[in-house]
Amino acid sequence: MYPTKIINDPIYGFIKINNPFILQLIDHRFFQRLKRIKQLGLAEFVYPGAHHTRFHHALGAMHLMDQALNNLIAKGYTISAAEREAAEIAILLHDIGHGPFSHVLEYTLLQKVKHEEVSLLLMHLLNKEFKGRLDLAISMFTGNYPRKFFHQLISSQLDVDRLDYLSRDSFYTGVREGFIGSERLLSMLDLHEEQLVLEEKGIYSIENFLMARRLMYWQVYLHKTAIAAENMLIQILQRAKHLIDKGEKLWGSEPLMLFLSKNLSWEEFSSDPKYVETFAELDDHDIWAAIKSWKHSSDKILKNLSKQFLERKLFTCKLGTQPIPKSKKSEIFDDIKKSWGLSEEELSYFLIEGSTSNAAYVQGDNTIKIVDKLGQVVELTEASDLPTIQALSKIVKKYYFCCPKSVYLQGELC
Repeated sequence: MYPTKIINDPIYGFIKINNPFILQLIDHRFFQRLKRIKQLGLAEFVYPGAHHTRFHHALGAMHLMDQALNNLIAKGYTISAAEREAAEIAILLHDIGHGPFSHVLEYTLLQKVKHEEVSLLLMHLLNKEFKGRLDLAISMFTGNYPRKFFHQLISSQLDVDRLDYLSRDSFYTGVREGFIGSERLLSMLDLHEEQLVLEEKGIYSIENFLMARRLMYWQVYLHKTAIAAENMLIQILQRAKHLIDKGEKLWGSEPLMLFLSKNLSWEEFSSDPKYVETFAELDDHDIWAAIKSWKHSSDKILKNLSKQFLERKLFTCKLGTQPIPKSKKSEIFDDIKKSWGLSEEELSYFLIEGSTSNAAYVQGDNTIKIVDKLGQVVELTEASDLPTIQALSKIVKKYYFCCPKSVYLQGELC
């Protein structure tokens, strides 16, 4: 029923899948939904080629997991067929809990619920459906399996998730600075007391990997236009939610309206399989279809925001190392209130401020370890004589302020 399949991937060439159960999981409705969720959310507003999906990424990450395990086996480590299957399932399903537009809506449709938590809930539902077949995969995903390197390959500062999305996002956006040589990095992986380490000769490849990550964050993931678009989308959904709470009727798909009409806590969401199942029906198309309808809304704010969003008349975004001065912010607030006739509550939908940070490498418990030729293991920053590594370990924080283009900020369009 499930013969070997070969998938032609633009990053790695042919990906071969010959595990019938994994093919069954790929065909499951939970996983097929990822075809309808863009990997980079609204980055296509900046990079028109960024139309790849979470589905593409999950398959690519699974392929890299397969390559990583092959390299470790070639170095003499024993990995059973059950462990290989579980590791590949865990990375295949690691993003299955993403909502529409990836990270954008984690704090809108579900308040402060991370996609990893939803992924785990969906994995438990799949495990129940397949009568415990995912037990080992879930143990690896949660970090409870004794052989810790499996979890490190799934989630760490040098995991196959990051190795795939950097190369994949670089390819589809055309930002070549993000491209990394994943094959060399994977070939340098080794184990020390069941923990993942990197051979000393791979230090320069790690530097390239961390630099690519830093550059991709500022050029793609935290691009100021993408920040503006994401915040506009959040404002649209918050306005729709506000109107629904007041009793106004808006059009939307049943799954979308369910979450817009409720303020579910994590306890309520996680304790009722109905909510998890319904969330697994949501994708980007639900949001686009709703916004196309809301541009005809009788509410001037929802109508205005939806229309501008669809026509790519985005807010502009000022990104800097300091927050906008309070005096300047008050001046802008007063100007918009007078010229547009908005109340304080309505004004909040058109003026958005916040902060974001970029951490290419974080020192702490979950660090990258280097093993030298004598078998000694040290943390990356201690092993490297490169000042770049030290610099990349510093967290860079920036503040943003988004508003309509008609508003001036420090002599320039905001």
